[in-house]
Amino acid sequence: MKIITYNINGIRAVLKKDFVAWCKAAKPDVLCLQEVKALESQVDLSAFQDLGYHIYWHAAERKGYSGVAVFSKIKPKHIEVGCGENIYDAEGRVLRVDFEKYAVLTTYMPSGSSSEERQFFKLDWLSFFKDYTKKLLRKHPNIIINGDFNVCHQPIDIHNPIANWNTPGFTEEERDWFTAYLRLGLVDGFRNFTSAPHHYSWWSYRAGARKKNLGWRIDYQLFSKEMQPLIKRCVHLTEAMHSDHCPVLLELN
Repeated sequence: MKIITYNINGIRAVLKKDFVAWCKAAKPDVLCLQEVKALESQVDLSAFQDLGYHIYWHAAERKGYSGVAVFSKIKPKHIEVGCGENIYDAEGRVLRVDFEKYAVLTTYMPSGSSSEERQFFKLDWLSFFKDYTKKLLRKHPNIIINGDFNVCHQPIDIHNPIANWNTPGFTEEERDWFTAYLRLGLVDGFRNFTSAPHHYSWWSYRAGARKKNLGWRIDYQLFSKEMQPLIKRCVHLTEAMHSDHCPVLLELN
C-alpha cells in the first residue's frame, strides 16, 4: 500500500510536466495533493480516472489559491471535506478519506511568510489544528496525517538553522508546537527511519537552491502510534521535479 503526499504548486502547471506519466510510474494507491490552485471543474482529470482513481477535492474560495485533493484507487467509506471551521475551510486546507481500517487526512497549512498578519493567522491555525487532531484521534485511532505543514520541526530539518532561527516556518513557537503535536500520539514517518541530516522536501526556486540541496523539510507523513507495526518505509522522492516540493512516500505492509 503506497500513500504519497505532494505539494504540486498548481495542478494545471504540473499537468504540463508529464505528471500523469509520473503518477502512472509511481503507482500510489492514495495520492494526496496540496496547493492544487484550481476548482475540480477547471481541470481535465480523466487521465487519472483512467488509471483507476476516485477523485476528491477541496478547493479554496479564492481563485488560483491553496486547495487540497485526494486521488484514491480504493473507494473510501466516508469523505470529510474541510475541518468544520469556515475561516480555514474557505482556504481549502483539509480533506480526509476514511477506509475500513484507517483514515488518511491531508492538509495544506498556512505559510505565514507573506506578512505578520498571516503569521498570526498561522499560529491560530496551529492551535486549532492540534485540538482538532486530538478529537479526531479519539474517533480514528488509526490515522495517517500528511501534507505540507510549512513548519520545520528541528534544526536538522533546515539547511541553515542559525540564519533562519526566527523565520516563519522555523520560529520557536512553531518548533514547540510540532513537538507537542507529535505527543498527541503521532510518529514522524520519515524520522522514524532515519536521523541523517540534509534531507529536505522543499527548496526555493532562487539561487539554484535545489541543486545545492539548500532546503527545508516541511512535508510530512505522520501516523498514529497504533499503526507502527504496519509501516514499512517512508522516503522522499527527490527525483520528481514537478514542483518546488518533492513527494513523500509512506508504504504500509
